[in-house]
Amino acid sequence: MKSATNKRPKKRNRLLELLAFIRRNTLAYSGMIIFVLFFIIAVLGLLLTSGSNPVFDPATVRLEDKLMPPLSRPSMDIPPEHIPPFGIYLFGTDDLGRDVFSRMLQGAWVSLTVGFVAVGISVIIGLILGGMAGYFGTYYLKLMEVLGGIVILGEFFYLLAKGISIYMLLLIVTVSLFLVILGTKRIKTQLSGHSPLKRLLLKDIISVDNLMMRIVDIMLCFPSFFLILTVVALLPASMYNIMIVIGLTSWMGTARFVRAEILALREQDFVTAARALGVRNWSIIFRHLVPNAIAPVLVSATIGIANAILTEAGLSFLGFGVPPPHATWGNIISDGKRFIFDAPWLTFIPGTAILIVVLAFNLFGEGLRDIINPRLRERY
Repeated sequence: MKSATNKRPKKRNRLLELLAFIRRNTLAYSGMIIFVLFFIIAVLGLLLTSGSNPVFDPATVRLEDKLMPPLSRPSMDIPPEHIPPFGIYLFGTDDLGRDVFSRMLQGAWVSLTVGFVAVGISVIIGLILGGMAGYFGTYYLKLMEVLGGIVILGEFFYLLAKGISIYMLLLIVTVSLFLVILGTKRIKTQLSGHSPLKRLLLKDIISVDNLMMRIVDIMLCFPSFFLILTVVALLPASMYNIMIVIGLTSWMGTARFVRAEILALREQDFVTAARALGVRNWSIIFRHLVPNAIAPVLVSATIGIANAILTEAGLSFLGFGVPPPHATWGNIISDGKRFIFDAPWLTFIPGTAILIVVLAFNLFGEGLRDIINPRLRERY
């Protein structure tokens, strides 16, 4: 008979524990279910509305059947190849006779792509800048290096006004980040404790943390939607431009979260041990600190996807979003606003879809926040 001391404790599966906590949180569980359904519908939308002969063609024009209500059947005048699948207009047609259900499927994929790619860009930038601000908080840069960064930033906006490609803008931002990373290799300097004369001689330096947080403060001073609207108006209309611009203007929250977590973690014993073993600073940041600081970033990213979907829908509604022939939920509402009394389904159907999806992401994000926080998790 085996003794009780020989029994090993079962390994905890954190993913299963997380799912168990989510199931106890009704709102978060509902949000997760809607998120999974939205992801499946968006992928199906890509598969069923793309290609040379799609199952659901969002671009087919049927002027004979324009502004038909939902669940109506096509008229006898349209060609057989223009008859929609199932022989019925599930969500009706618009002013050009295009099937709204097919356009909603395509718009779901566009919204999902914009949301995830834009948030991915913002999370990467936020992790880099937040990690630098938190770990290199007491490292100092020469004032001339900061002025050089300001010159690069001014060149960035000058080229933007000249209508440069968005990919060149992304390259300039990447080079700027690389130059700032190189600048953080200077010797650690503390201003406190020095004589007045030495502080006077060191007055031309600025801490990395101070520099990064002032950049965040400056970015937060601009209304994000109007900043995005201004940049998009200067660039060629493209779905990729929309994703990159939203990502480049929404990283500030992630940077703040990561900085706060790393400030609390950088003095822990495992960081001290890594330094004693000669581990490089960037390896400490991205192999040890960032994985431990990723929890609030996931919550921020989940809510950020909802904000990106709303931003894209707003831009498309104003005519600055994804250009035709792609259908988005925002431009479906924009096309239907002229017929809000004659064909209200053109406004209510995509508007309701945006409401449900954004609410689901927000509920799921709030549920993750409660579950990740040990003090709030006790309620479940």
